[in-house]
Amino acid sequence: MTDAAAVSPVFELRPQSGRAIRTPKTAELVAAKLRSMIVDGELKDGDHLPHEAELMEHFAVSRPTLREAVRVLEAERLVEVRRGSRSGARVCVPGPEVVARPASLLLELSGATVADVFVAREAIEPAAARILAETGMAEAYDELERLLDEEVPAAFAAGDFGPAAARFHLRMVQLSGNATLALIAGMLHEIFERHTGNIARERAISDAEASQQRYKLFVRSLRKLIKLLREHDGEGAAEHWAKHMRTAQAMLLAGNEDTQVRDILN
Repeated sequence: MTDAAAVSPVFELRPQSGRAIRTPKTAELVAAKLRSMIVDGELKDGDHLPHEAELMEHFAVSRPTLREAVRVLEAERLVEVRRGSRSGARVCVPGPEVVARPASLLLELSGATVADVFVAREAIEPAAARILAETGMAEAYDELERLLDEEVPAAFAAGDFGPAAARFHLRMVQLSGNATLALIAGMLHEIFERHTGNIARERAISDAEASQQRYKLFVRSLRKLIKLLREHDGEGAAEHWAKHMRTAQAMLLAGNEDTQVRDILN
């Protein structure tokens, strides 16, 4: 029995154009099955794949075919292979960072500006605030409050307030539980974090008093958001966060509207 026949029946259909439909390689079929096991939770983050001999017997494939399948998953960042290790491949469930860098590169190549990024964030974050207010649990609100009470003040005192502010924005979207919004926010996070950090540091140096005032307004706005979240006021949370973002955008974009993404990331 061939590798391909062991994993799945092989057919070659010819469409009207006369071109043969490409039959997946056996290694791709094995990779697809392992990928499904990861997605379905049969294999969890940190788990090691079974030993080669066990997988070869399970799929009835050769060692080269199995290793090619594992390389496919490694390229997708779904498994991590430590060369020379006896433990084999380890499942490594990726986060938004896997797509963040390619997405950032596409934004750089397209000539996208910081203003483009802010408009996108303004479209998704109020929606996330609404969802979090309507469906969130006390634990999520407590986490945001801890960020506001501990991480944000510590970062401001250290003169590095921007990244902490960006972290609050990202975590709020993640806690909404909407995986699609969280993925988009994660893709845009590095750009927003770098720009916010640069602007915050520049302004803290040039005008410490005004920087202190902006910080107080920021904290007050975040406390109001958390209050609305705890009240499960979806409409109020969305409206408040949209207003917050418009105000922040006006301050952070002033004079930087045409700054390109590539100038921030490079």
